Amino acid sequence: MSDLRSPSQPVAARAPLATHEIELRVRYPECDPMGFVHHAVYPVWLEMGRTEMLRASGGDYRALEEAGVFLAVVRLELRYRRPARYDDLVHVRTSLLVAGPVKIEHSYEVLRGEELLVEAKTTLACLDREGRARAVPEGLCLGGEQFGTRD
Repeated sequence: MSDLRSPSQPVAARAPLATHEIELRVRYPECDPMGFVHHAVYPVWLEMGRTEMLRASGGDYRALEEAGVFLAVVRLELRYRRPARYDDLVHVRTSLLVAGPVKIEHSYEVLRGEELLVEAKTTLACLDREGRARAVPEGLCLGGEQFGTRD
């Protein structure tokens, strides 16, 4: 993802801390009249990728929010390279780049087979119930004892 740059370091220069992939089939209501996936759908797919990455590591967004920890997207960058179309099978590859102290950065690739359709990056801020910045809970992103798990 050499085209999306961080102010401090190129994304491509960072080794991901973790990577996770989900598979999706493009649904008819996600497409415009020409049969292409509408540009507004991709951020939803990125959210799905982040949520499933957290779930795969034993975390749970609902439990985080119940505990007063909220992750708000404060930056979203997308580069559309090729269109996805109705009924395509796509993969959303989510990579964790940076974790903490109050932000989490992810990069993404949306692929159809080996073909890169979209590359993206998000920055999440960790907030409390009042919307103030707070520390990312220990263990949220890097394995070990997971914060945000439910019994």
